[in-house]
Amino acid sequence: MAEHLTAKILKEHLLSGRLEPGEEIAIRIDQTLTQDATGTLAYLQFERLGVERVRTELSVSYVDHNTLQGSFENADDHRYLQSIAARFGIYFSRPGNGICHQVHLERFGIPGKTLLGSDSHTPTGGGLGMLAIGAGGLDVAVAMAGGPFYLNAPAVLRVNLVGELPSWVGAKDIILELLRRLTVKGGVGRIIEYGGPGVAQLTVPQRATIANMGAELGATASIFPSDEETRRFLTAQGRGESWRPLQADPGAVYDEEITLDLGQLEPLAACPHSPDAVKPIREIGPLLVDQVAIGSCTNSSYQDLLLATKILEGQTVHPRVSLVISPGSRQVLLMLARSGNLEKLIATGARILEPACGPCIGMGQAPPSGSLSIRTFNRNFRGRCGTADASVYLTGPAAAAVSALNGRITDPREWGDFPTLPGTPPVIINDRMIITPPEEGGDVEIIRGPNIRPLPLNSPPPDELPMKVLLKAGDHITTDQIMPAGAKILPLRSNIPAISEFVFAPLDENFARRAREASGGLIAGGENYGQGSSREHAALAPMYLGVKAVLAKSFARIHHTNLVNFGIIPLLFESPADYEKLQQDDLLVIEKLREQLDQGSVSITNRTQGYRFTATHQLTLRQLRIIKAGGLLNLARIEG
Repeated sequence: MAEHLTAKILKEHLLSGRLEPGEEIAIRIDQTLTQDATGTLAYLQFERLGVERVRTELSVSYVDHNTLQGSFENADDHRYLQSIAARFGIYFSRPGNGICHQVHLERFGIPGKTLLGSDSHTPTGGGLGMLAIGAGGLDVAVAMAGGPFYLNAPAVLRVNLVGELPSWVGAKDIILELLRRLTVKGGVGRIIEYGGPGVAQLTVPQRATIANMGAELGATASIFPSDEETRRFLTAQGRGESWRPLQADPGAVYDEEITLDLGQLEPLAACPHSPDAVKPIREIGPLLVDQVAIGSCTNSSYQDLLLATKILEGQTVHPRVSLVISPGSRQVLLMLARSGNLEKLIATGARILEPACGPCIGMGQAPPSGSLSIRTFNRNFRGRCGTADASVYLTGPAAAAVSALNGRITDPREWGDFPTLPGTPPVIINDRMIITPPEEGGDVEIIRGPNIRPLPLNSPPPDELPMKVLLKAGDHITTDQIMPAGAKILPLRSNIPAISEFVFAPLDENFARRAREASGGLIAGGENYGQGSSREHAALAPMYLGVKAVLAKSFARIHHTNLVNFGIIPLLFESPADYEKLQQDDLLVIEKLREQLDQGSVSITNRTQGYRFTATHQLTLRQLRIIKAGGLLNLARIEG
């Protein structure tokens, strides 16, 4: 029987379950990655599992998020992460070596392997033909300990690429067009598999750009075939032996298929404040620009920055515009320097940042109040940039560079003929900033700074559960809104009591105080609750404040799993009218909780308004055991 690429990889790694959409399956994980914003918790959890050494083929700890060291917390976390890596057999990518997704693509990714990462943009590895999935840190910790990764078998959506890309249209425009068509919910429950004759014209970095922003569709993963272009990329990286050909069989049947004619695309931008608010740049209008940021894990390859250099070369950034450029890896930065392109960028007035996530997560370079920022990043949620009233537009590097020169949002086709780009120079392979773990790590001391606090645990829920509605939120609540990032808050990632003070701060700065006064309660949400980053702090910190359940219209995949892992019950409104009727501060009560959860629906009494309504859930039998135990770590302790 003809099989698509996704089925081939899943079957190679399937440990239990059936590959039927919606069925819970368990798969073996070959590789893991963590980054420092989520890694500290992941490794604190890994320590709790009592394993002497990681049991994956490869695990890598990256430092790329919390690289601004305004005080001791980030530096202490880095030291902890490095000592943990040496102790348990994990490769350690030092600060300044680059963004985890870019470096993993360059130095570690292998076609056909499974990769689980504690970062929502882990699917970037799909550009190499990996089945790469983002998850919460606890799921990654379990995988490092040799445990399976559980997920609902996804439907597979084939995106058939045909035609040829016009001048000035790139990979970013392909994924923005899909976001325009499918929305930020369009990939939920799906793996997106790319195929068709149009794939051959895309380089691995371009494929990685598309796979990276599949996270914005809500997709479990995105994957490209492993072909001759993949072999060229890996050979250039000195890793040609890692290549294997992988593609779908002719006649493979998909759950859904769409065709995208590349020849019909034009330069696009995602408008504030959502990645799916996409318009042709020519329709946006001559809006003045205050800041341009080129980089992030989406568009920071050598090819991306070479294109920006060719546009900017010999000119000066517009007087009103602050232009910042962050290479995706130390390799990219070295290649820019050796080729002379770094000097050209500096001469234009661009500010060169270290190879790190930086502005993408609000870690520096917040734009001015009320300003407009163009970024080649993947998310433009309100306030994520660090400035609550800024407007962020997402484009490809060509549009960003032309706009930096003109001082207004500009269709890059106004620049003239597409520049002639020289061939990519030889790749500079220098892994001295990646520390290989010792053969034996039993004698390594794990170094913990004073900000690294013990991991809080939940308790099993009582059979009668009273909960005050602490907050009624709208649709598409992001994990940035639940648990903000930025230079002020990110250093507290390993200190749950401290970081919990900022839970829901963008929506209600008094939320933490109110939650403590109410001794916890419930959150009500709309559609796609918990979209965005995989940060499990958005579940763990509310749990610490006493949140027992979230009642929403629908959930984003990773956040739903994170809630379960920390013992917070994710419930679904049976009727939209029940969401409309519910009010903040209502007192809700669930009686015979365990019995009702086993039945699949829960009757809830609103004692404030004097009525009853029904909620449902999508919990598997395994997830029900986790909830009843008060969280996955509790269950692991109970079951040994």
